[in-house]
Amino acid sequence: MSKLQQRLDALPPAVLRGILRGIEKEGLRVRPDGTLAATPHPAGLGSALTHPNITTDFSESQLELITGAHSSVEALLQELTELHQFVYRHIGDELIWAASMPCKLPAEDEIPLGQYGRSNMGRLKTVYRRGLSHRYGRRMQTISGIHYNFSLPAEAWPRLREVAGSRVPVERFQDAGYFALIRNFRRHSWLLLLLLGASPAVCSSFVAGHSHGLCGWDTGTCFAPYGTSLRMGRLGYQSDAQAALAVSFNCLGDYAQTLHRALNETYPAYESIGLRDGELYKQLATTLLQIENEFYGTIRPKQRIHPGERPLRALGLRGVEYVEVRLVDIDPFEPAGIGLSQMRLLDIFLLHCLLSDSPPDSPQEIAAMTRNQRRIAERGRDPGLRLHRTAELLAAAGPSPAAGALPTAELSADLALTDLTPADLAPAEWGARLLRECEPIAAALDRAQGDGAAAYRDALAAARAALRDFDTLPSTRVLLEADLSHGKSFPTFALARSQASKRALLAQPLSAEALRRYEQAAIDSHQAQRSREAADDVPFETFRQRYLSQDLMVGEHFRPLDQAVARRR
Repeated sequence: MSKLQQRLDALPPAVLRGILRGIEKEGLRVRPDGTLAATPHPAGLGSALTHPNITTDFSESQLELITGAHSSVEALLQELTELHQFVYRHIGDELIWAASMPCKLPAEDEIPLGQYGRSNMGRLKTVYRRGLSHRYGRRMQTISGIHYNFSLPAEAWPRLREVAGSRVPVERFQDAGYFALIRNFRRHSWLLLLLLGASPAVCSSFVAGHSHGLCGWDTGTCFAPYGTSLRMGRLGYQSDAQAALAVSFNCLGDYAQTLHRALNETYPAYESIGLRDGELYKQLATTLLQIENEFYGTIRPKQRIHPGERPLRALGLRGVEYVEVRLVDIDPFEPAGIGLSQMRLLDIFLLHCLLSDSPPDSPQEIAAMTRNQRRIAERGRDPGLRLHRTAELLAAAGPSPAAGALPTAELSADLALTDLTPADLAPAEWGARLLRECEPIAAALDRAQGDGAAAYRDALAAARAALRDFDTLPSTRVLLEADLSHGKSFPTFALARSQASKRALLAQPLSAEALRRYEQAAIDSHQAQRSREAADDVPFETFRQRYLSQDLMVGEHFRPLDQAVARRR
């Protein structure tokens, strides 16, 4: 029996039914003509500062819809759909842009920053966004996507620890298990970019004045002929400054120490911007990262934060609670931007990442993963493309810790120094191997649903079929429809899909109970913002310094393992 199968067998149907997933979905508000809306965040949607489900991301014109955590993908899609339906009842004739790459954009300084009121926390959120605009430009920040949050129920971890034969505390084992998942995700996430990527084209206003290397139609469209997700390539969430971080995901301590340095060491290019100009703050800090959320990555370890708490401090005090997958494009062909089949594929893929052996990463492998991601994002459907299989060779070079085991420093060093020449493999061939390994996981998830369910196996079969026929991929469909049905224009295509999504969402019923619930949440959020503003009792500068000066390296999760065990004894 394979190790993956042994670990899978340790998770009975009741545990698999307890898996939780949630979604954070961004989307630009646009005018009926497909240009960026200049209106403030509608008051009927509640306070962007305090509403638990409806807020804004970088821009005042960029919605962010946040679901709760659900034990079924059906319930998750229902809530996401309801949120869209409620929003459409409060934005008049505006639309939610149905694509990750933005609509036709105005000049940089006309893209509005998110506004969150007069409270210190509200001001901090706006200043952070102003800092992003100085560092990366406002256009890049208008790119939108979907974040998929995923966690196992608490009862899963003692079972997996028993199979691994580990004696570390369950809390530390859980941290290590999520970091094992993250390492494997980074190794193989190019497959999700290939299968789910839906941003091969962009409005020419996005790249105006910049070298981009894309092909162009004379209709205001630039595109990559074999591209899958420009959002995740060099035109998307990229930072030359952050590229030097080479963040390791071997354990929570390694991850935290790298981010801690980036949050505390001044960066010359950002120091030259300056902190403030009179009363106007340009950024929160002159360090490489203003706050943790500025770190770009395809996946993050997460812990729910308390009011005013820094994310890294929350991780140190309470460990990893879930992972946040950040590479999913908005699917223009799904009214809510994502469908059940995509969610099920994500569930299967993430369980595969967790249950498979996960050797420590190394600088060599991190560099190879970056190359693979860019190659798939920019030319993933190219028949001649090959990917580097450094990770698989590293796994074969030495002992592989079981999923959730804590890799030793000696093992990490040995693998980092291994001199291996990466082997090349076509994405379709490598992807087919990975999806074959996922078959028992899909079957187990279906058994957990009962009643002869086969939805997870169907989702896996659809993914395997797409690897055999790239014409069925979302990225191919976007280019074909833009070319053949919308005059070779990506903006025209995306506007048409936005209109179609609005019609489909409003054609579905929204229950009176759901409507009342969202309306009350909006009212409550405005009251919460007023209360927060009234409670502030220190100047903003004092608040900023206190927020940034929190001790981030705290808690047993950042202590050496032997100390943590001794404390529990």
